[in-house]
Amino acid sequence: MPMPALPMEGSCRCGQVRIRIRVPPLLTMACHCRGCQKMSAGAFSCSAAIPSQGFEVVGGEPVIGGAHGDDVRHYHCPHCKSWMFTRPVGMDWFVNVRPTMLDDVSWFSPFIETYTSAKLPWATTGAVHSFPEFPPMDAYEALTKEFLERA
Repeated sequence: MPMPALPMEGSCRCGQVRIRIRVPPLLTMACHCRGCQKMSAGAFSCSAAIPSQGFEVVGGEPVIGGAHGDDVRHYHCPHCKSWMFTRPVGMDWFVNVRPTMLDDVSWFSPFIETYTSAKLPWATTGAVHSFPEFPPMDAYEALTKEFLERA
């Protein structure tokens, strides 16, 4: 599906934290890892990799929640606890936004799915590419190019 007009805005469930996206995603994903299953309380989490310069929090103050490790920062609303976006440490050039937080999510479809090694047997995403874990780092350039060509 084509993306809606930019910018796109969204919020957590209670509306106290609002976000804005001014650029199209580099890639869309569904992750089946056990951590995402537990944090989303579902079969997988959905995300859209947004270039950092095109993402901003425009209302409220999200807090770190979920995993509190040194490699990733999961941001949540402090009130309703919605998991809104993730900033992988050392990869400051993008933000993984939960597209279901956006006001219009009709455009979203996962292009890749990751951690299919932990996928629940009945879970389907329609993703074009599947990986047993994360794709190798050297695959991302071709994946983002293909994603943008299909958009």
